[in-house]
This record gives sequence, C-alpha cells and structure tokens, in this order.
Amino acid sequence: MNLSDEDRGLLEELCRQNGVSHQKALKLLQTVYDYEFKERRTGVYDALREILRNKPSTQGGQCS
Repeated sequence: MNLSDEDRGLLEELCRQNGVSHQKALKLLQTVYDYEFKERRTGVYDALREILRNKPSTQGGQCS
C-alpha cells in the first residue's frame, strides 16, 4: 500500500490529534488492503484484533 506524502502527513496529524499510534494505524490499513481483493476475507477480523491487542512499539510507535 502506497500512501502519498499528503495522505501520510494527514494520517500522522490525525494520529497526533487523537493519541493513536501512527504505526498501528498503518498496520491496520495495510491489513485491510491485503484482504481487500481476496475472494474470501476469512480471518480479516482476527488479524485486525491481533494488531489492536499488541502494544505500540517503543521505537517511535506514537505520532510525534
């Protein structure tokens, strides 16, 4: 998934405003994108839940 510089900047700003991990938001978007064109999306909700359960990394996971 390729985000334009403008879209990436907007995502970072929204994450910062809402206290959401930028990395986690990107992982969620990538996961949805990966399942988008599959004939059957079995497992997408489990994959999203797993991302949400994981703690953000301490290596710049929060927007700054």
